[in-house]
Amino acid sequence: MRDFVMTSTSLTEGHPDKLSDSISDAIVDAYLLRDQDARVSAECAVASGVVFLSVHVASEASVDLSQITRDVIAEAGYEDTDFSPDKVAILSSVSPHRRTSQAIGSQIESLNATVFGYACRHTPEMMPLPIALAHRLARRLSYVRREDERFAALHPDGQVQVAVRYGDRQPQRLETVMVFSALKTGERFAPVAEADVRSAVVAPVLAELDLPSADASIAVSLEKAETSGGPTWHGGLTGRKNQVDSYGGYCRHGGAALSGKDPWRIDRLGAYAARYAAKNIVASGLATECEVQLSYTMGKRMPLSVEIDSYNSGAKPDDVIADALSEIIDFSPAGLMERFKLAQVPAERGGRFFQDLAVFGHFGRTDLDLPWEHTDLAEQLRSA
Repeated sequence: MRDFVMTSTSLTEGHPDKLSDSISDAIVDAYLLRDQDARVSAECAVASGVVFLSVHVASEASVDLSQITRDVIAEAGYEDTDFSPDKVAILSSVSPHRRTSQAIGSQIESLNATVFGYACRHTPEMMPLPIALAHRLARRLSYVRREDERFAALHPDGQVQVAVRYGDRQPQRLETVMVFSALKTGERFAPVAEADVRSAVVAPVLAELDLPSADASIAVSLEKAETSGGPTWHGGLTGRKNQVDSYGGYCRHGGAALSGKDPWRIDRLGAYAARYAAKNIVASGLATECEVQLSYTMGKRMPLSVEIDSYNSGAKPDDVIADALSEIIDFSPAGLMERFKLAQVPAERGGRFFQDLAVFGHFGRTDLDLPWEHTDLAEQLRSA
């Protein structure tokens, strides 16, 4: 695939799926803050007036699931008639998590997943342009809603879609931008014009875009929340927006959800490791774009294969780069946890880490210090 149009989507924190992800990851943070050996799987579903929680946990730590849920809903900005922090009904089920037979810190062998990571030179954050641009616009939409009184009527449930035309796998021009937000209603909310959203949200982001965009189709859609936004209009589930969380559909991903799982889960840990490997390959100058595939299977602590695809952009053959990668990085779960320190991060950062990943993507984040975004192995890869 060399010449094509790629469309990617980003969501604000009040989208029901992202709200579910945020609640699930806030639960993971809460357990790891109190117990770094906790094993957690937290699933969430939101609907009109109700939140359902299914949590499997192996830990002696005590966590107030209801309070966490209400805090996340409040932070997202919900004050709907039937969905607000003080009115929503919370139904939860907590069950024992089946630990692996080995101790948490050992070389876990009960794992099975194929994961992918990607990096390229299309943006400073080494992400595909469509998803990077969609996240910038969604973050800007969220910012003006919170910080500018003129946009107080914007609902927490928002969405941005971006289409970019590629030629020979390089971004050529911006095709379309679509910004959607539900609107709160009531006398205390001043009307919001679509032209104002275009001026305050879209224009500042596109002004920084080094790509032809004058002919791009730009649309803003604002509709009443009762008919178009929030859990009253559409339900939410943890892990339903994998493309938003990863690379916007530009490349492959493992398929499994990232949010709501403790970092020992190989589908989450491995996805971070694959991104780390791909980004360091691109940062080293060994390729201008790179996809890394790690294949794990039951009974083996190391991946059966470490494969890369440089899309013919590599300075060396792909198998040579893959061999160097395998020599430098210990891709076992224990090795990756030792490198990233993910079980300790929530406590080191005041009890909050994974929740911040639930919105605006897990990769390419310039607003967060993420260990898998570091390029500390670039020089070592060049030497190898």
